[in-house]
Amino acid sequence: MISVSGCGNPDQGIEEIPTYDGAVQQAEDMVLYHSENAIVKNKLVTPRFLEFVNGDREFPEGLYFEFYDEEGKITSTLKANEAYYFKEEDQWRGRGDVEVKNIEQNQKLESEELFWKPSKEQIFTEKFVTITLPDKILYGEGLTAKQDFSSYHIKKPQGTFDIEE
Repeated sequence: MISVSGCGNPDQGIEEIPTYDGAVQQAEDMVLYHSENAIVKNKLVTPRFLEFVNGDREFPEGLYFEFYDEEGKITSTLKANEAYYFKEEDQWRGRGDVEVKNIEQNQKLESEELFWKPSKEQIFTEKFVTITLPDKILYGEGLTAKQDFSSYHIKKPQGTFDIEE
């Protein structure tokens, strides 16, 4: 007969296992299409993609989006040097040479940081923006706009403006 006994704290010497907060999924050279009712709505292209436990997604080497109309024609594009998707807020953040183009209206928006809220179909920033139109260039700080950049509001416009009397 063998008897084993011990004394002391049974948890002594056991370290708490740290929670993993790194990526649970990752992909390289990813192209992802989003469709509704068999109609492609947008296309995302990125060199590197990371997804975390909480559903957040990181695009540390940038991304490029194409948005399509019902006939499959590209209506607008969005690119950024790096991007992050916040799942809980359903919100995207692009940083570094962010550019939105409305192809149909030949307009371009440039900023160092831009947020996109898909559920509201809205883009916005508090940073400096440059808007290039076919006949002029606008500057300002802060902007809210439709996600396809078909309409927009510059919060603090700068520069010279033509006013019709």
